[in-house]
Amino acid sequence: MLDYIRSNRREVIAAIVLLVLLSLYLGTHPRGASTYVLTIWANQCLILGLAAIAQFFAVVVRGIDLSVGAVMALTNTLASHLLDGSAIGIGFGIVAVLAAGAACGLVNGLVVVYGRIQPIVVTLATASIFIGVALMLRPTPGGAINYDLADAVTLDVFGVPTALVLSGLLIFAFWIPFRRTGLGLGLYALGSSEQAAFQSGMDTRLIRIAAFTLAGLFGGVAGLYYSFVTTTGDAGIAANFTLNSIAAVVLGGVLLRGGVGSLVGAMAGAFILKTIASLMFFSGIPSLAQPLFEGLILAAAIAVGGADVLRARNRLEVFGR
Repeated sequence: MLDYIRSNRREVIAAIVLLVLLSLYLGTHPRGASTYVLTIWANQCLILGLAAIAQFFAVVVRGIDLSVGAVMALTNTLASHLLDGSAIGIGFGIVAVLAAGAACGLVNGLVVVYGRIQPIVVTLATASIFIGVALMLRPTPGGAINYDLADAVTLDVFGVPTALVLSGLLIFAFWIPFRRTGLGLGLYALGSSEQAAFQSGMDTRLIRIAAFTLAGLFGGVAGLYYSFVTTTGDAGIAANFTLNSIAAVVLGGVLLRGGVGSLVGAMAGAFILKTIASLMFFSGIPSLAQPLFEGLILAAAIAVGGADVLRARNRLEVFGR
C-alpha cells in the first residue's frame, strides 16, 4: 500500500484534495448530497475531465494543445446537426463526431512532426480554423440532440450519476490497459527523453502523431458529452475549455515538461477545478467576484506548471556544462 502511494503520490494528493473540496461543497449546498446535486456536479466535471484528458495526451509528450476547446466547439456543433433522428442515423452521427475530433488531432500531429513547428504554434493556428468551421456549422447556438440518448448518459444509474460510471469505465476499461501497451509506454518515454526513446528503437514521430490524434479524439468525446449535457450546439465554448484543460492537468500532477502524470490525475484536476467553481457559487462570494477568483486559481496552476519547466531546463543547463 505504501509503495502504491509513493509511486502515485500526485494522483493520491489530488484525490484527497478533491474529497475535501467535495465535502465542503456538499456541506454548503442547500440540497446536500442528493442524487440531483451530485449528477449536475458530475456532468460538469466530466466535460472538463474529458477536455483535460485531451490536453494530457499532448502534455505528456512535451506539447501543449491550444486547440482542445476548438475541437470541442467543432464536434459539439457537428453533433447538433447529426444526433437527432433514427437510431441508425444517431449511431453514424456519433462515429462521425468522434472521427472529426480524431482527424483534427491527426492534422495537428502531422504538422507538428513533419512541419517541425512547435505544438503551441501549430495548435494556435489550427484552433482558429476549427472555430471557423464550427461557426459555419452553427453561427448561433441551436440545433437539437436526441433527448432519450442525452438522458441515458447524463442522469443516474440506481442513484449513481452516470458521469461517474463513465469516468470509472474510462479509467479501468481504457487507461489501465492502455498504459501497459507499447504506445502507452512510448508516450512516457518520448516525454521523458526524445533522444533516449529514439535510440531505444521507438518511432518517435509515430508516437507523437498518435498522442495528438488521441488528444483530438478525446476533445471530440468532450464535445460530444457537452452536447448531451446541453442538448444544443454552440461554437463559442472554445476559449474557456482550452485554458481550463491546461490548469486541470497541472492541478492533477501532470508536469508540463512531459513524461510525468496520468489520465487519472488529469481527470482529478478537472474535478477539483469544477468543484472549486461550484463551491464559490454557494459560499456567498459575490457573483461578480467569482471570475476573479477563478482566474487567480487558473493563473496560479499554470504558473506552477511553468515554474517546473524552468527548473527542469535549469538543471539540464547545469548538467550540460
